[in-house]
Amino acid sequence: MSHFRKNKKRASLLMIPFALFVLAGLAEVKAYQGEQISKPGEYKGYSEAIYDETARVSLYITVRDGTRLAADIHRPAVNGKPVEEPLPLIWIHTRYHRANFTEEGKVATYMENPALRKILSHGYIIAVVDVRGSGASFGTRKGIFTPEEAQDAYDIVEWFAEQPWCDGNIGMYGGSYLGITQYIAAGMAPPHLKAVMPVFALFDLYGFAYPGGVCQDDFLNGWSDLVKRLDQEIPTPPVDSDPDAVLFKKALKEHMGSIYPYDLVGSAPYRDSVSEKVSSQIYKEWNPCAYLEGLNKSNVAVYTVAGWYDMWPKDALLWFQNIKRPQKLIITPWSHSMGSEGWKKAVTPLIGYDFEFSLSSEGLRWYDYWLKGIDNGIMDEPPIYYFTIGKEENEAWSFAQTWPLPETENKEFYFREGPSGSIDSSNDGILNTQAPLSSGEDLYTVDYTTTSGEKNRWTDGRGEGFWYGDMSLNDKKALTYTTDPLEQDLVVTGHPVASLWISSTAEDGDFFVYLEEVDSKGYSHYITEGVLRASHRKISEPPFDYIGLPYHRSYKEDVKPLPKASPVELVFDLLPLSNVFDAGNRIRVTITSADQLNFKTPERDPAPQVTVFRSNEFSSGISLPIVSGMAKDEAQQAGFVLIIFVVLAVILAVVLLTWFLRSVRTRK
Repeated sequence: MSHFRKNKKRASLLMIPFALFVLAGLAEVKAYQGEQISKPGEYKGYSEAIYDETARVSLYITVRDGTRLAADIHRPAVNGKPVEEPLPLIWIHTRYHRANFTEEGKVATYMENPALRKILSHGYIIAVVDVRGSGASFGTRKGIFTPEEAQDAYDIVEWFAEQPWCDGNIGMYGGSYLGITQYIAAGMAPPHLKAVMPVFALFDLYGFAYPGGVCQDDFLNGWSDLVKRLDQEIPTPPVDSDPDAVLFKKALKEHMGSIYPYDLVGSAPYRDSVSEKVSSQIYKEWNPCAYLEGLNKSNVAVYTVAGWYDMWPKDALLWFQNIKRPQKLIITPWSHSMGSEGWKKAVTPLIGYDFEFSLSSEGLRWYDYWLKGIDNGIMDEPPIYYFTIGKEENEAWSFAQTWPLPETENKEFYFREGPSGSIDSSNDGILNTQAPLSSGEDLYTVDYTTTSGEKNRWTDGRGEGFWYGDMSLNDKKALTYTTDPLEQDLVVTGHPVASLWISSTAEDGDFFVYLEEVDSKGYSHYITEGVLRASHRKISEPPFDYIGLPYHRSYKEDVKPLPKASPVELVFDLLPLSNVFDAGNRIRVTITSADQLNFKTPERDPAPQVTVFRSNEFSSGISLPIVSGMAKDEAQQAGFVLIIFVVLAVILAVVLLTWFLRSVRTRK
């Protein structure tokens, strides 16, 4: 069911487009002179902020099928007049209104965003266009990520390129839906689109709507409710030529026949499903990753921005792994809302200090290079720049050439019999690197009230807030496996992979796995999670580079019930991370069979009993990609052993040689 609060203040709803898009770490706009600095998040001396005025015009752009799309065009101005010199243009294809009315009746535009004002001040035009069927644009939405919307993006780019005030160098900008539209536009390969910077953007629609085959109904319901209200109930300023909103009202009537995301995917539970609403295989035809081939044939450079606590860090890595164009990837510790108070409260204790990063400066570096031809060195750096949560402030950021990191070692942690003495859970099992030598199993009666919470990375994706409290409250109703306190820091960077040998009294079941860090006070911090429906366990060959992870195709023909009283293995990845598990803290793996507030798990009565096996033959556990700490120490230990062996061998050789020489002398 939907948890969208309809009684929220209208002002907070109007801020959602900006909450999803506003970039963090915004610096004051000023002209830089003298020293030149160009490195991630820091940029000065290569271009100057020479404009402090903006001139806005709002109009309709007519695309090839005759649909009129509402656009705001913000140009740098001097003394109230737009600059005549043709300039590069950066535009946003938005799902959340190109402009809104405040409670006082004033018009609020995307130029309220300091990041966009900063970029404009350096000599860029900023444009914002309502996607068809939304805002003041005409059209009826036939679904999500439709071919019509993709074609619109092509037409808009080329329309901008033809205008006398545009120099033909065009980029795109924005986050969430506004990031996804950039990949799609790039996939259409419009000749004048040179560079995009998608922030927190989806790669695979099915993998998000049905991760592991489990419907993410709360997000889909809530987001559908939100965008429907934006399209049909919340007014947006009309274009300049429509002061009495006559055209806007006509556009609004066309919005009434739109199809919304939950209606679209709710009837399509398999990757090869044909949606009843549109008679189309939406996950094949209307999927962001379906535009990869076109993107790789385009002339577009791509800068992907990700967050470890966002909904889509894995998607960002999949984009990076599959894009063949010039590209960069930055992975921050942010959630979808970029440093909200909830995020700060939950994640700052893990980071250890207040996190700051100027993504606006990074955006300016990117566009200066690709749209103005300023050689600021951004493409001389390694393509990946990622943040490790828990490292010292001066060591937290790292560059990398490839992903996964070549220096990682996948280390197996096995489920063992407890107690660990760390929690009063259903079993209080132990997690360590020693494989079980004997038979063992843990029984668990499914508790459908378990949940990761009502505020999390998923709700944050639709502007409903971010928060993870003490996961121990949920863990007590679950199966847990916890290490002893760590003897040294353990750095985990990459994709954890769970391997569960299970059986059940039911023919199917959902399995949620949470990776947590338990501090010395017993507080369990959420780190990441993964999920798989047992009937979707078949592993198939992926249609794209899947980073070597287990790929569940989830076609209808792949779905198989659980055999009775016979163990089966479930292998699935958790969302990627880069985290230091501190010395003295513990690592915990928690297993549940429901996330009541976020995912749609069928409830059976009576609740099934699940068996998790942890024997020599059926060893359950989790593989963690270790960068340093244990992997490094074990390598050092192995090196020390080798050194000791060599030293002893040398000593023995010397002794034998001495004995031999003495024997020779004695004979003489």
